[in-house]
Amino acid sequence: MARSRASAKAAGSKFERDIADHLAKTVDDRIDRRVKTGAKDRGDIGGVRVHGQRLVLECKNTTRINLGTWITEAHTEAGNDDALTGVIVHKRHGKGQPGDQWVTMTVNDLIALITGQPQDGRYE
Repeated sequence: MARSRASAKAAGSKFERDIADHLAKTVDDRIDRRVKTGAKDRGDIGGVRVHGQRLVLECKNTTRINLGTWITEAHTEAGNDDALTGVIVHKRHGKGQPGDQWVTMTVNDLIALITGQPQDGRYE
């Protein structure tokens, strides 16, 4: 059955809530789903920190994978949030538990997470 715009938005909101609640329970209770802020969006989940710096999470619940567009969005939002970097959390179909979902990033994102240092020219 095809999704309507309303059902897609509801599924996306639920996915964001599930991921935020799981992270709040297992990592830090200050992590929560963010309210949409339009052109200066700062990611879907707030309160995630690594090396004392913000980490932007861009959540996607869709069957069509579009990693290039999504990572550009995550990096733009990381720039808006003055974050270390941005990564994608996306739906792993057939798996309902939040901890079983996919996380996708670039190698430079991985380096930033490991070292705590943003890579040169990230969000310019």
